[in-house]
Amino acid sequence: MTGAIMLQLRKIAPVLALFAVICVPASRVIAQDSSLATSPEIVLPYAGIVELAQASDIVARVMVTDQAQVRAERAPGLKPGEARLYVEAETQALLSGSSGIGAAVAFLVDLPLDERGKAPRIKKEQFLVFADLVRSRPGTVQLVSADALQPATAQIEAATRRVLTQMAQGNRPPVITGIREVISVAGNLAGESETQIFLETDTGAPVSLSVIRRPSMLPRWGVSWNEIVDASASAPAPETLEWYALACHLPAAMPRGAFLQGDPQSQARAQADYRVILDSLGPCRGG
Repeated sequence: MTGAIMLQLRKIAPVLALFAVICVPASRVIAQDSSLATSPEIVLPYAGIVELAQASDIVARVMVTDQAQVRAERAPGLKPGEARLYVEAETQALLSGSSGIGAAVAFLVDLPLDERGKAPRIKKEQFLVFADLVRSRPGTVQLVSADALQPATAQIEAATRRVLTQMAQGNRPPVITGIREVISVAGNLAGESETQIFLETDTGAPVSLSVIRRPSMLPRWGVSWNEIVDASASAPAPETLEWYALACHLPAAMPRGAFLQGDPQSQARAQADYRVILDSLGPCRGG
C-alpha cells in the first residue's frame, strides 16, 4: 500500500462514518476467481441501468489504481463476511454528467471477502461507477445503490451508453403513479370491444392505454402520451424509456375505485384487457 493512500486514509478517518456506503452483492461484482471482465453471470438488466442512471450525478468508467481496507471499528454497518474498502481510481471516460470528476476519483465500497476471508483485490480492474458527487470533498463520489459499481464489460458499457443516449434525447415519459379511470365498452359484434385506461402521473401529464378487440383477431393495445386518446396508438418497443415507464410502474392490478362502470361484465373485460397489457410488457427486472 502506498504512503499516499495511507495519508489519505488518515485524512478521511474523521468522516468515514458520515458516508452512506453501499454494499455491493457478490453475484454482481466479485466472482470467486475475480475474473470480473469475463464472467457470463454478470448481467445488468435494462431497467436496472435506467434506475442507476436516473439516480446518478455521473456515470464513468474507471480503473482502480489503489485500495485500502478500512478497519472494522471505522466501518459502521459493515455486514459479516464483507470488507469496506477505500478505493482510488483513474477516470478513463465520463459517460454522463454535467460536472466532470477529474482525472482521479475516490470512493468507499463494501465487498464480500474472498474464500480465504481476505478483502478482494480489485486493483487494475475496470468498473462503471454510478455515483453522486460529494460537493464538500472534490474528487470523492458516493455510489448511489447496491448495484452502482459494475464491471466495465463491453456488454454492460454498450447497454449503459444506449440508455444514456435515450435519456439525453429528452421527452422522457412521466412517472406513472396509478390508475385514475377505466372504461370498457362492448361493440356491436360478438368479441368486439374497446377498453380505455387513464393513468395518473407525477407531473399530471395525461397518459392513456387502449385495448381493442376485433372478432377472430388478437387484442391490440397501445399507449397515448398526450391528451388525445388514439385508437391507432401502438405498444412501446422493449428496452425503451416508454417501455420502462409502463413495465416498471404500472400497478399489478387495477383498483376497484377506478372503474367507471359498475356491471361485472365491463369490469371483467377491462381486467382481462389490463392483463393483456401486463403480459405484453413482461416483468420490469430492475436492479
